[in-house]
Amino acid sequence: MNTTWKSDEGELIRVRTCGWSPPGDHPVGCGMFIYTDKEGRFVKVEGDPDHPISQGRLCPRCLAMKDFIESPDRIRYPMKRAREDRGKDAWERITWDEALDILEREVRKIWEDYGPETIYLFQGTGREATLYAPPMAQACFKTPNCSFSMSGGSCYGPRTVVADFLLGAGYPELDYAAYFPDRYDDPRYEVPKYIILWGKSPLQSNPDGFYGHAVVDLMKRGSKLIVIDPRLTWLASRAEFHLQLRPGTDAAIGLAMLNVVLGEDLYDHDFCEKWVFGVDDLSERVRDTTPEWAEGITWVSPETIRKAARAFAENAPSSIMWGLAIDTQQNGAQAGQALLALAAICGYMDVPGGITLSLPSSFMGRWRFETAQFVEPETMAKRIDAKEDHPAYACGPFAHPDEVLTVMETEEPYAFHMAYFYATNPIAPTVYAEPERWYNALMKMDFNAAQDCFMTPTIMGLCDLVLPVSGFAEHDGVVLPHFGRNTHFLGAMNAALDPGEARSDLEIDLLVGKRLNPEAWPWESAEEFFNAQIRTQYDWDFNDLRDMGVFQQNFEYRKYEKGLLRPDGEPGFNTPTGMIEVCSSIYDDFGEDELPYFMEPAMSPTSTPDLYEEYPLVLTTGGRDFVSFHSEHRQLPTLRSITPDPLVTINPKTAAAHGIKAGDYVCIENPLGKCVERARISNEVPERVIHATHGWWYPEEDGEYPNLFGTWKSNVNKLVPMYKVGKLGYGAPYKNVLAKIYKVDGYEAGRSDPTAYAPPASRGPESMTASTPAEMSYEAKHRAE
Repeated sequence: MNTTWKSDEGELIRVRTCGWSPPGDHPVGCGMFIYTDKEGRFVKVEGDPDHPISQGRLCPRCLAMKDFIESPDRIRYPMKRAREDRGKDAWERITWDEALDILEREVRKIWEDYGPETIYLFQGTGREATLYAPPMAQACFKTPNCSFSMSGGSCYGPRTVVADFLLGAGYPELDYAAYFPDRYDDPRYEVPKYIILWGKSPLQSNPDGFYGHAVVDLMKRGSKLIVIDPRLTWLASRAEFHLQLRPGTDAAIGLAMLNVVLGEDLYDHDFCEKWVFGVDDLSERVRDTTPEWAEGITWVSPETIRKAARAFAENAPSSIMWGLAIDTQQNGAQAGQALLALAAICGYMDVPGGITLSLPSSFMGRWRFETAQFVEPETMAKRIDAKEDHPAYACGPFAHPDEVLTVMETEEPYAFHMAYFYATNPIAPTVYAEPERWYNALMKMDFNAAQDCFMTPTIMGLCDLVLPVSGFAEHDGVVLPHFGRNTHFLGAMNAALDPGEARSDLEIDLLVGKRLNPEAWPWESAEEFFNAQIRTQYDWDFNDLRDMGVFQQNFEYRKYEKGLLRPDGEPGFNTPTGMIEVCSSIYDDFGEDELPYFMEPAMSPTSTPDLYEEYPLVLTTGGRDFVSFHSEHRQLPTLRSITPDPLVTINPKTAAAHGIKAGDYVCIENPLGKCVERARISNEVPERVIHATHGWWYPEEDGEYPNLFGTWKSNVNKLVPMYKVGKLGYGAPYKNVLAKIYKVDGYEAGRSDPTAYAPPASRGPESMTASTPAEMSYEAKHRAE
């Protein structure tokens, strides 16, 4: 890689950088060159062929960068309005000093009158916000109440927590030679024989730091696929085995595959003897969970389950990628436990071509949690973390989203008085279930503020102050894939463009921190901050990283043999037993079963047969596409022209039975609410399943209340319940509820009045049924409690 990150190319200036976000993308850190003219105006973007991961390839979101940079809808300066003008386009431009004066005044008033715990920070998904939002809460506002407020924390967090509990390691990731400069040609590397894509569509999502196209690279080198997904995706169509399961039944698939591998003695005895705890207990648990047992639950044939399990176990090395679908179900922790157990007993952990592991600690990833020291102990004790109902969740660093909503609604044990939205758009259908409830709760706040790139329904509807955020092409930064939990490289973000008055998330942290808690923010610039953080681990700094472009971390396989996964340097895993725990030694302390089990979703054909009669389709949501990220990019013309409308995918036979044709407006409804999307007719989904896209609002429409850019029309999260979380406090049914469909005349049929919303009476995890609990329901499993 060329050591010059900025160069004069005749009439143009070329800047090498890595993309992270904003604008929205998941944290791959793709390499690119941004070209400007001599006046600093954007000209073009090209992929960097020397970047070891993306190798010159860019997604449509990066290729459409000009639309983002020059968008007339960008928030380009701080703005304020009166509290009584929420919902009105009554914004007034102000200076940064005025904005910081307002924020400081409001925060200090709340500290004095109510206490810092009454401030709540909503964190957005992925990338830079993941690193810098918790410090804004803890080291600026001095509040312990911060979280990514998806019900059950149902994105990435559940997987990392299960990995912490059972492996004592960071995020387990497919080995795609990401640590090696010569990638697949490194002599230490071996191509996986099989890759299980479990609830993951990496080509569209590029999730959590993984470069999705690497799956295609590995297929070209001989890897075969086992895809576990309700949808027939592009990758599933090319898989050796496609397990097209009923949404929300992943744990049953996992238990059945374990039944085959253990029952047919296909597992790695030597590895299990040395490094796996609880194999005998697991064998007993899965003795009766045969593929035939699973068929009635999952709708997958026993033959397919059995052949897939054998192929995976008999072809070493093989690997597993687990996706958001594991998180977005009440039974997700158990599905994840079964999945990790399958990989562990086959001996595929931390071996070439298997699943890479690392210690979950890497400077900035660690620093964001260390800022908790700036929250006073008596204030930290008031964190809303659901410790009584979900003690496992309370072991983590965040407030519990479902319990926070309860507190906002009931004002017990105290009332919240301020909300801060950090790179998130909660009332649009991004990640917040029952968004009308959140809207009504947040309207009660004394003061709301946000930082973002665009005016959103959340900001227009709820906020009193907004701060402008720059894009990654407009500021310096450090890319940290997997946020320190399995970070294969560090990349430099180098500012190529003038951000005007916009500032990066970190720069806003610094500005606010200097006002409210200067002790926690000793750095005078972002560059100084990066230098300090990098030097905690390396003998070089940010300017050196600029010159390197990308720094790939050193990597060793079989770290468990060398004492590299435990802080005490002893061989093994950082768990109480020192082994991978397929039978947990700590779950009993949390009131949870130590072994994986299957439990029906809170709304399903089995757990709520009374609802199933009226709502006979299983609704799954949230599948990614190539041109948008959650609720972002809707106002960018190039990307919007590719996917102009929200789409509900319906099987041709199901569509015909409902008189629905491609392009028709379709109302999707269940007991919680309704929304409207356009029909996409495809065999991608089976007859009993529909898939609805999420994140839809209409920036071109009237932004003022009650329309709020049309956010209530196609808001599929109105059909997803709060509180239906697992025993550990993680997982919620975003991808597995019931619904019915019918043809309507337009999007207006989906509109609702949030102030008229009547939430369900229950705040519990039980099934949403009026009949006797089903055998495998939450309440049946936890009846003794």
